Amino acid sequence: MRNLILVGPMGAGKSTIGRLLARELHLPFRDSDKEIEDRCGADIPWIFDVEGEAGFREREQAVIADLCQEDGLVLATGGGAVMRAENREALRRGGRVIYLHASVEQQLERTARDRHRPLLQTADPARVLRELLALRDPLYREIADVIIETDQRPPRLVVQEILSRLQQLPPR
Repeated sequence: MRNLILVGPMGAGKSTIGRLLARELHLPFRDSDKEIEDRCGADIPWIFDVEGEAGFREREQAVIADLCQEDGLVLATGGGAVMRAENREALRRGGRVIYLHASVEQQLERTARDRHRPLLQTADPARVLRELLALRDPLYREIADVIIETDQRPPRLVVQEILSRLQQLPPR
């Protein structure tokens, strides 16, 4: 078995759903953002402050390349991981890609009190989320084997839909 890889915008539920999916399948769960923090010994806002987004994206690319070489895990990626062609290729090769889609309204609701998201530390997070989704949505769709809507849906229901949809895919 290869990996199950969750992509999508911040607030789509990648980490929550990824943990539940991994538990259901008895697989290890990894989160690329957490992996970056563990390797760096610093949290993501600090990395953004010190190295900027470009420095963070370099670290992210290295972590994604490493994690996609593993076999039999559930991987949740950061929302911007798809911005680099090298990441998209690694994700595609690394396993089945599941795009968890969430509306901007849902993202705002889920991230409203989260101070751990550097790109949202602005006067107008809704505008930022709309711009990010417009830019990233086509890239998520480009690499997705399955697209799942997560708005107003309990995580366990989303996991069940993922499992059902994966069974319908032809082997590769």
